Amino acid sequence: MKNSILWFMACLILNTLSGFAQFKNKDDKRSTIESSDLQIGYSKTTSIVFPYAIKSVDRGSGEVLVQKAKGVENILLIKAGQPNFAQTNLTVVTADGKLYSYVLNYEEHCPILNIVEGRSKDSNQEVLFLSEKENQKQIQEYASLALSKKKKIKGLNENRFYVRLQVNGIFIHEDVMYFRLVLCNASRINYDIDQLRFFIRDQKKSKRTASQEIEILPLFATSDVKTIPDESEVTVVIALPKFTIPEKKYFAVQLIEKNGGRDIELDVKNGELDHFEVLTSL
Repeated sequence: MKNSILWFMACLILNTLSGFAQFKNKDDKRSTIESSDLQIGYSKTTSIVFPYAIKSVDRGSGEVLVQKAKGVENILLIKAGQPNFAQTNLTVVTADGKLYSYVLNYEEHCPILNIVEGRSKDSNQEVLFLSEKENQKQIQEYASLALSKKKKIKGLNENRFYVRLQVNGIFIHEDVMYFRLVLCNASRINYDIDQLRFFIRDQKKSKRTASQEIEILPLFATSDVKTIPDESEVTVVIALPKFTIPEKKYFAVQLIEKNGGRDIELDVKNGELDHFEVLTSL
């Protein structure tokens, strides 16, 4: 009889614990997304091909350079901004709502050069060209119009090493903003462009946390500038998706020299962005 009671009590305790565990698991709806390890180098570029268009990119560190391949929506180009960077991460969100997470490590000799994350079920192609929804022809026409406009704004420029980065015109039409940039090289050495990038950044950087920044990927450029010859200047219009600058943040234009140290960053505050001109219909 005593053994029967003990056995009954043991079964009762086990059932209670099992029910509690099931209740707890049912209540806990959290899940995790595993990160993929990715080795990248300084002198080589890594390409990641996604099955859908890239909608958002976030880097854990400014020591990693990231940009979308020109003319396509689903290829991301990655390389180290400086050798031996500390381990960091990269997060990418695509048009199908999927989030991709990577842990980035420096590897100069044998970096991973090409990754294909998979293809959409409706397509066998790997490259997705710019969507017709963006109306690339119309963007090109308005960019050319912004390039020809005589109105100029002053004060938005940064000089370093006899090289000047200037925004002398800001234009808008519907959901696209057009920034007219003047790239001036007053030195006697050609300036070879590695990257021309655009960000929304925090005004204050904490020593304990990475500065938060959002990269804005261009829709179109009136010319593919690779080099600013010595003692010359180049004017180009960059089309960007329409945006606003949140409080305590700023808009940054970053010009990076290839195999050189004459990097320039031009910071634009919220009030300075208001000096735009609305482009009327063509």
